[in-house]
Amino acid sequence: MTSFESFAELCMKVEGIGSSLEKTAILASFFSELDEAELLVVPSFVMGSAFPASSEMLLGVGPSTLYEALSKATGSSLAKIKEILRRTGDVGAVAAEVVEKRKPATLSAFIEADGISILDVHARFLDLARASGKRSQGVKMKHLRYLFGEAGPLEARYIARLALDDMRIGVGEGIVRDAVAKAFGASPEEVERGYNFTGDLGLVAQRAKAGRLSELTIEIGRPIKMMLAQLGAGIPGSVVEMGTVAVEWKFDGSRVQIHKKGEEIEIFSRRLERVTRSLPEIVGFVKEHVRAESAILDGEAVARGEDGRPLPFQEILKRFRRKYKVERTAKKIPLELWLFDLVYLNGRVLIDEPLRERRRHLELVADKKILASQTVTSDPDEVAEIYEEAIGAGHEGVMLKSPESPYAPGKRGKNWLKIKPVMETLDLVVIGARWGEGRRASFLGSYRLASPDPDTGKLEDVGWVATGITDEMLVELTDLFRDLILVSGEGMEVEMKPEVIFEVAFEEIQKSRSYSSGYALRFPRLVRVRDDKALEEADDLERVASLYATQRGRSGISSG
Repeated sequence: MTSFESFAELCMKVEGIGSSLEKTAILASFFSELDEAELLVVPSFVMGSAFPASSEMLLGVGPSTLYEALSKATGSSLAKIKEILRRTGDVGAVAAEVVEKRKPATLSAFIEADGISILDVHARFLDLARASGKRSQGVKMKHLRYLFGEAGPLEARYIARLALDDMRIGVGEGIVRDAVAKAFGASPEEVERGYNFTGDLGLVAQRAKAGRLSELTIEIGRPIKMMLAQLGAGIPGSVVEMGTVAVEWKFDGSRVQIHKKGEEIEIFSRRLERVTRSLPEIVGFVKEHVRAESAILDGEAVARGEDGRPLPFQEILKRFRRKYKVERTAKKIPLELWLFDLVYLNGRVLIDEPLRERRRHLELVADKKILASQTVTSDPDEVAEIYEEAIGAGHEGVMLKSPESPYAPGKRGKNWLKIKPVMETLDLVVIGARWGEGRRASFLGSYRLASPDPDTGKLEDVGWVATGITDEMLVELTDLFRDLILVSGEGMEVEMKPEVIFEVAFEEIQKSRSYSSGYALRFPRLVRVRDDKALEEADDLERVASLYATQRGRSGISSG
């Protein structure tokens, strides 16, 4: 059984390395020594998550709960913990310091312990996630106190970071994928395909170790990553590049992946969260209008106002977030469904089939009432007409898809292009905020934004956004971020747990020495909160640099 101390030593070593290749080699060596049960756990751990992406389990631990558990486990005061946090800005460093100096009133001071294992920590995390009801906070506190009471300083550093999904060692899916491949003699493509089918690199690693990687396939009820689009360079250029395109409206809605097995329907969000209970009318549409025994469908949920135009994206998210009084909210914000792809049908995996074949199957099993319109053409003028229709109807633009393209889970490439009005936006991570002044003094009024460095994984700041935030949004955003505050900074500033993505529009990108990224956004404006996007989908510094290099001279539809 591998100790958690060994895992913590691995993390400390990897954290100090900049080279992705070196990180991959170290992880591969560590993976190769793990047993099958540990392999199910460790890939998620090194990426900073207690559970795999496909899991429904959530720890539900906020910073305040963690600080209180640290205080009770070590005898340090909350004031002392917050002082260390202000000094270091790292909850892991806080945990390591207070555990090292803990008062001798804890169980560990009197008993010679064998140490905690990786599986011990995982078991406690499972207990944390399963805690519910009025006594759940007490249960969570008990398990966190146990972990910090038994841990040494180095172990405590990474337990604390894991509990808040903030590992900070610069390891993402790509490095873990390559490490699994290297450890067990598989190709990165095989590993990635298994991951796209399961959303669980631990399961993939376990099967790779057993030589059974090829057995992994798509299963009803287990979400797969959705295929993504990249921004097109305009209608004429995109049509010329593709030749023939399948044109669809780019709906102003929220992506859904629907799994049907008989009368059982499960719905997953873009982030692969189970949202079935929140969207009862979507379940009804599928039962009524999809004629398939089993299927996995890709589509968009759209909310319309009384004027027939799409409601703002934030209104749709209210439906996805709603867990109680769903029927009342459904009457206020009714949804419609538009299906545009089919990746699994009656036991047959379709992702390697070309889009034209997937579309043919979709048209056979789905009624036109819920089927997104599609036009196949090679005429840029016809595409431009459809684009204007979509914009006129209040949607975002059009999607141009290659009729010959397979469905590539989790991939963003030139087979799917989105054409939108000329207003560049970036999806950026919120890493801090500033309290307002005057009548806004009790609300977070401006937000510090960051973009991940693709080489190190570190979040580098690109500036602040305050424009585009209405009074109603002030309340909603302050409520959203209240439990994500890690530490109060200088004056009015607070540091945030990096969990929320803002889509931000801007006039241009400028070079700047004021921010660690080397760039700054001129006249940034909040477009919307991207609750549907995971952190790994934030635009990285390569995208920022690319926009900086190409931003001038772009105008009209031709700019995409």
